[in-house]
Amino acid sequence: MQIKLSVNIGRLKLKNPVMVASGTFGYAREFTDFFNPKELGAIVTKTITLKPRQGNPAPRTCETPAGLLNSIGLENPGLEVFIREKLPLLKKMGAPIIISIASEDDPEEFIKLAGRLDKIKEIAAIELNISCPNIQGRAHLISQDPEATYLAVNKVRRVTQKVIITKLSPNVTDIAEIAQAAEKAGTDAVALINTITGMSIDVKTRKPRIASVTGGLSGPAVRPVAVRMVRDVYKKIKIPIIGMGGIIDASSALEFIIAGAAAVSVGTANFINPKASVDIIKGIKDYLLKNKIKDINSLIGTLKA
Repeated sequence: MQIKLSVNIGRLKLKNPVMVASGTFGYAREFTDFFNPKELGAIVTKTITLKPRQGNPAPRTCETPAGLLNSIGLENPGLEVFIREKLPLLKKMGAPIIISIASEDDPEEFIKLAGRLDKIKEIAAIELNISCPNIQGRAHLISQDPEATYLAVNKVRRVTQKVIITKLSPNVTDIAEIAQAAEKAGTDAVALINTITGMSIDVKTRKPRIASVTGGLSGPAVRPVAVRMVRDVYKKIKIPIIGMGGIIDASSALEFIIAGAAAVSVGTANFINPKASVDIIKGIKDYLLKNKIKDINSLIGTLKA
């Protein structure tokens, strides 16, 4: 039986529904010793900002039960260095390239970033990271306010023809409300969830285990929350959802698809198993064959509840 794994994210067609999450795959070069990135549905780059960022002070990560707490602080070389030094190799990878962008202080930076990237034909889509919890000094995230979300997405929509994916925060009362605002503003898809704000304390020293005190929790510990939020959003919007949060194998990826995600993004698992994403692609195909499902799209949102 021939299996169809291709999915559409707006106008962007992916040959399979598995991509890698921003911040966990670097700029792809680090993983070329393990597999050919061409096998992926898409590569989402480490988030870039208009100007270079050194990120937050160390220590910036610590393990927690079934998870990872991090506060990297969007360390990156800035837009122009990224285009000059990182993008040329990414163009050769063979998988669609999705550039993750964020603003530091002024949401208007999204407009400048998106406008610049819109001119580069090899870029398949732009991910608006309006949900990073690890920028110090920011009282609220854009994605914690439906009006701010609408304004940010709508302004970017006006300056780019690229597919827009808006990445949402779980640190809200009603994530579906935020997703609806992004949809109304013109995003082609939403990605959820970003990390959950948390902290870990060394009881011997009574100090936080990471220097910035709080950080973003990822890994299998957050998966039940992420799957529930994907289901909540799926019932409220018509655009595609990219699900993420604790995906480590095909079974956990399939949870998201059954809950309503058109595609999934593998994050923390990349640190444990560099080949996790391609193992998941194979596992999904095996599942479809075993269950005599010809098209992955027919599995989306099929939760029996």
